[in-house]
Amino acid sequence: MQARLSVIALSVAAVFALSACGPKEEPKPVAAAPDAKPEVVVKLGHVAPMTGPQAHLGKDNENGAVLAIEELNAKGMEIGGAKVKFELINEDDGADPKQGAIVAQKLVDAKVNGVIGHLNSGTTIPASKLYFDAGIPQVSGSATNPKYTQQGFKTAFRVMANDIQQGLALGEFAAKQGVKTVAIVDDRTAYGQGLADEFKKAAEAAGIKVVATEYTTDKATDFKAILTKIKSTKAELIFFGGMDAQGGPLAKQAKQLGVKALFLGGDGVCTPEFMKLGGEAAEGNYCSLPGSPLEKLANGPAFKEKFNKRFNAEIQLYAPYVYDAVWVVADAMKRADSVDPAKYLAELGKTKYDGVTAQIAFDEFGDLKGGAISMYKYTDGKLEYVETLGGGAVATAGSEVKEAVAEVKDAAKAVAGAATAVGKDAVSDVKDAAKAVAEAGKDAVKAGAEAVKNAADATKAAVDKK
Repeated sequence: MQARLSVIALSVAAVFALSACGPKEEPKPVAAAPDAKPEVVVKLGHVAPMTGPQAHLGKDNENGAVLAIEELNAKGMEIGGAKVKFELINEDDGADPKQGAIVAQKLVDAKVNGVIGHLNSGTTIPASKLYFDAGIPQVSGSATNPKYTQQGFKTAFRVMANDIQQGLALGEFAAKQGVKTVAIVDDRTAYGQGLADEFKKAAEAAGIKVVATEYTTDKATDFKAILTKIKSTKAELIFFGGMDAQGGPLAKQAKQLGVKALFLGGDGVCTPEFMKLGGEAAEGNYCSLPGSPLEKLANGPAFKEKFNKRFNAEIQLYAPYVYDAVWVVADAMKRADSVDPAKYLAELGKTKYDGVTAQIAFDEFGDLKGGAISMYKYTDGKLEYVETLGGGAVATAGSEVKEAVAEVKDAAKAVAGAATAVGKDAVSDVKDAAKAVAEAGKDAVKAGAEAVKNAADATKAAVDKK
């Protein structure tokens, strides 16, 4: 150590001597200590509307990404023998497809290592072609239009259920409420139209009659004309495909016109802002969100607590999904031992990540496997959880159920190997019990898993006894 200090001291002295006695030269950098590890900067682009009527959602997404970046840097991740510093490059696309393409090209030119976003399907879809051409992985935490992942771009992923899954759940839910007639309104965006189309298919399949189809825009504020038409149909339900900035005023104006229909919408209106804009008209109506409620997920309550503390704000909508999207990218880099998009892209497709919002794994298209949809009711100014549809109970259960299921699988494997000793009937019993776990209700998942575990243990004991 003394020798190293002496060398550094001589180097400094030499620099001063040169500056005093001869032509000025830039000092040469002092070599880093032999044991110091190099640092690599990983740039992640994040795109959302930071201006306009959806700016509150854009800020929510950004906060989710910021929280993940801060935690990654605090953790001090090492990849490829180097310390990694993550940097977030935020861009505003204003929820406009043209602007979305412009900022996407900007991120491509900046040679980002990955992209989180965009928020809207309408901006995500055109931007995805630019990222694909550049070989940059893109993970959206909020774009739900099926087309995003159906284009064949191997760089496109999403960490939430798509509109096919959500539309089906919404249609089934409407039928369960005893609805016979529905009027559909959408804002003609990729998200609003896509969700409305999928809802219509599911509703009609469930025997619900569509008595009116009306259109608006994601900039509109006056809906009285289309609501007057809807009122004349005496529809029992208004389904809205769009965001809260239009959904809230739509519900409010419907009440003012004396429209008695129930209101139902997707994730775009499942927000505190919808209730603020809709006022009393929001009360008693319904909306859906991909995934299960945070409070019912193993990592959900802790995330909500730290988010509230860090930003002194409530979660608006997609922040947990964007948070997961950042961690999924970092996890793929870690497994690939590289931050090079060309190298970690393959690992991204193999993701099995225990996120805040779900057990994240992707299918061959880049869609989330087993995407569940939860229904909520606007009650006393809050979102009250109703039920979870689709996705499979085990896929959305807490960590304690996952452990039980793992034990069941191990036991079932042992039984299968000893089928000749125990007989086919015992194997069938275990399979039936495991199936019962997957179909168990939200409140019975843990109990069902424990029951299957006990059955498997008993069967395994029988094998050992044989």
